Amino acid sequence: MSGVQNSGNILLRILAKRRESVAHRQRVLPLVALKIAVEKKAPPARDFSAALAPAGINVIAELKKASPSRGVIRENYVPADLAKDLAGAGAAALSVLTEEDFFSGSLTHLKEARAVAEIPILRKDFIFDPWQVWESRAAGADSFLLIAALLETPLLAELIALGRQLKMEPLVEVHTREELSSAIEAGAKIVGVNCRDLTNFEVRLETALALAGEMPNTCIAVAESGIQSREDLEALSRAGFDAFLIGEHLMKHASPGAALRRLTGATGARSTTP
Repeated sequence: MSGVQNSGNILLRILAKRRESVAHRQRVLPLVALKIAVEKKAPPARDFSAALAPAGINVIAELKKASPSRGVIRENYVPADLAKDLAGAGAAALSVLTEEDFFSGSLTHLKEARAVAEIPILRKDFIFDPWQVWESRAAGADSFLLIAALLETPLLAELIALGRQLKMEPLVEVHTREELSSAIEAGAKIVGVNCRDLTNFEVRLETALALAGEMPNTCIAVAESGIQSREDLEALSRAGFDAFLIGEHLMKHASPGAALRRLTGATGARSTTP
């Protein structure tokens, strides 16, 4: 995709470092071992699509310690405590950053969150290899992020299909009309419009509003990044979005759960099927 052609952009720097990390982990943990772990040890996948389907405000609350643009966002970062707090405040699902070098994430954080929350868990990372999809399921992820800007359409379709084979419907992230077309062609059923431009990390809610009308009715539409207020949620909901991924706004508050309740008006946790 054209989104990573400029060697100076942040996304390409992250991708280069991620390729090094994944290559190392693949040498340590072969695919056959991951497949055995999925078969023998992985908990059953929870239905990420169903969690985002109800009418109303469906929030994917994101656990994120740091970012390339903001540095450390939350000093007191305890994934299990955050997961319990946000699930109890009515989050539809959780997103957990697992990229180590730029976001201070870890797959361990995902495992800790999943152990205490019964809602679906999305692995938020830079995924470009089927090995990573198997790794996500082995770690207990119920869904995973695919960034259209990183992936040619045939590879995107392959990773979506593998996710479905493992009962993990992925969230496919786009930022432009070109990327949205690629996601639709690849068969994406959950499409997120990221209001943050990953080449420079600038945020504009107008990005989501501009693409809202081009989302197929058959897709679950997710607005990502930059949501700061109830008014933002209502504007995006009116535009046609079904769910909303919110991270920094929640992480910068002493109680992310209380911040989530203020945004949504929720009074408690949702019922869910583990």
